[in-house]
Amino acid sequence: MGGSWWRARTRWVAAWAALGLIVAGGVVSGATPAAAAPAIPGWLTTKGSSIVTSSGATHTIKAVSWFGMETANCAPHGLWSIPLDDGLADIASMGFNTIRLPFSNECLAARSASSVDAQANPGLVSLTPLQIMDTVIARAKAHGLSVILDRHRPGSDAQSELWYTARYSEQRWIDDWKMLATRYKNEPAVIGVDLHNEPHGPACWNCGDAARDWRAAATRAGNAVLGVNPRLLIIVEGVERQGDGTATWWGGGLRDVRTAPVRLSVANRVVYSPHDYPASIFTQAWFSAPDYPANLEGVWDANWGYIAREGIAPVLLGEFGTKLETDRDRKWLTTLVSYLAKTGMSYAYWSYNPNSGDTGGLVADDWRTRQTAKLDVLRPILAPVATPKPSATPKPTATPKPTATPKPTATPKPTATPKPSATPKPKPTATSKPTPSQKPSATWILQSSWGEGYVAEFEVTATKAVTDWTVSWDSAGATSVTNAWGMACSLSGSTITCTGSGWASSLAAGQTVRVGLQVAAPRAPVRPGLTVTAS
Repeated sequence: MGGSWWRARTRWVAAWAALGLIVAGGVVSGATPAAAAPAIPGWLTTKGSSIVTSSGATHTIKAVSWFGMETANCAPHGLWSIPLDDGLADIASMGFNTIRLPFSNECLAARSASSVDAQANPGLVSLTPLQIMDTVIARAKAHGLSVILDRHRPGSDAQSELWYTARYSEQRWIDDWKMLATRYKNEPAVIGVDLHNEPHGPACWNCGDAARDWRAAATRAGNAVLGVNPRLLIIVEGVERQGDGTATWWGGGLRDVRTAPVRLSVANRVVYSPHDYPASIFTQAWFSAPDYPANLEGVWDANWGYIAREGIAPVLLGEFGTKLETDRDRKWLTTLVSYLAKTGMSYAYWSYNPNSGDTGGLVADDWRTRQTAKLDVLRPILAPVATPKPSATPKPTATPKPTATPKPTATPKPTATPKPSATPKPKPTATSKPTPSQKPSATWILQSSWGEGYVAEFEVTATKAVTDWTVSWDSAGATSVTNAWGMACSLSGSTITCTGSGWASSLAAGQTVRVGLQVAAPRAPVRPGLTVTAS
């Protein structure tokens, strides 16, 4: 995409509200964590190249992204497998101190989420996405984790080159940021806002074209946020194409900050946030240099590292990640970790989730087994601590629902989507023993596909009550079913057969469930013939 590189990926992520009962305008303290629970640093500011606490102590943000709230599920992924608290405790015990929480504007206005298991997270299934965000923040705080809110997409369908689209205007973007700033105005666990994820394509830095000038747009949005809460850090990513004609990763180009920094109405609030990836994502020219990987520091210094080295502002490396399957990737990550350790820069690793198609995550597909090889490489910049599991706290009060918004059309030049393991909202409604019934209907919904697999969902609707149901179809070249939710699936030859299981096994008359699976295959069926049986 964008002419210089291509990346086939998209960012595929109540019982408790620890430390707060959610009310309009912020989070008001309603409970305290266990005495041994770790403390958060609170509001932060900047001083030269450093991020500092209110006492003036230097603070390094050590974050990991937990995505899902920017997808059609509108909730952090993995909540179909693990309790929210388990994931947060795991992240804290790895040595991270912050969650980068991607979201879409579409999800902010949605009335429900669709990827939360009722048994693993019984208090979350009935919440709106905003209420889920409230709970994630409150529980993160209870685990000693701060939160950075990341506007990852306008609509939940794809990333966008610019900060606005035909369906999501600049004003909507700014208004939603002001709403979030108001909502968490009194919550010091929310330390910063990442204004827009990966500007690229036509996005420019200080070019003077109001429709494309990301620096100018970030200034407008940053000032609007600070007008509501002047204590937040304003996190500004770079662009793909830089003023000198060079190109780099989406969001990775910040060469022009030296001559045209972002200046906001409140001083000492800007943190610059490039993204950087290895050769397995795209073979940038510097990966083929004869002095690789020794040349990487020079590349990073030129594109964004100089901002911190020269004391202009702090740098938070907003995304970096790898499957760690090649020697080139291992050299890249090892060199980058050394660079971060040497410079003391903040960072946000991509991602905690295992279902990032091009990088994988820090846990395996079961959402529990750690990817120890990656964590071993990251160890020099992590600070593992033993964190006790905080006690559960009261259910949050009802929060105002955002106004409904039109479903967005596809955004300009969306990236192809990789391996999300999108899951449905469980509907474990108990049903009485049904009388003999006719088969239900099933609708195929292809969520995403890439060169190694695909994710598909089904909406299964029963016209009469059924005790069990099965759907099968042909998937040429399929080698395995790697994940499924609401179904138990098997592969025989090229035929995949799935039977409703758990909360989706029996259906009442008129009931619809949304179930799905992830398949390892070279391509995805477009409109497969579905064979549905039931009893």
